[in-house]
Amino acid sequence: MAESLPLDQGIFGRLRRDAGQAWTDYVCHPFVLALGAGTLPRPAFRHFLRQDYLFLIHFARAYALAGFKSDTLADLRSAAASVSAIVDVEMPLHVGYCAEWGIAEAEMQAEPEALETMAYTRFVLERGLAGDRLDLDVALAPCVVGYGEAVERLLANPATKRDGNLYSTWMDAYSGAEYRAVASAAIDNLDRQYAKRGGEARYAALLANFTAATRLETAFWDMGWRAG
Repeated sequence: MAESLPLDQGIFGRLRRDAGQAWTDYVCHPFVLALGAGTLPRPAFRHFLRQDYLFLIHFARAYALAGFKSDTLADLRSAAASVSAIVDVEMPLHVGYCAEWGIAEAEMQAEPEALETMAYTRFVLERGLAGDRLDLDVALAPCVVGYGEAVERLLANPATKRDGNLYSTWMDAYSGAEYRAVASAAIDNLDRQYAKRGGEARYAALLANFTAATRLETAFWDMGWRAG
């Protein structure tokens, strides 16, 4: 069995616990459960894939901003590696996967951004512009770690169907060792940033930031669910 994510670790674990029902609503969303059961309508998933292409572009921009907000070479290298991973690895994989669903890259480039896509990505960028590296990383964390947890939960759920499930490849991508390493690194990074820039006086604002980002991620699932 694959090693589980360290979800209870450090500042991330505290934020996750204190986000309460907002976090549970996100990682146990009906869209996700339907993916696991193989019952998600194809139009819902196709809409999600097109919007996720646009989402990834803005997340690459957010990590570029993280580089600007970095004050050590190690943090700058980490941010640069994340930009490269999205632009040079994840985006081509996403384009190839979408092609299997009959969605061309030109179609995704021409896709209007859904309000939910705009809301979360611009929130993340605004947090980074207005705050520091810690504010930005806290806003990014629900996406980076939440997808990993959502799929961990699916794989532990007896209702999840693996054989003959159209969405097995998607689940495999977010349960694999490579993605677990990315999510675990994000958890570790939050601890480092909090140690440098945190303090109890900041915690309430960081929790508000984290919870808002979590709700915006839930809205992104809502968007896909409604398209079915």
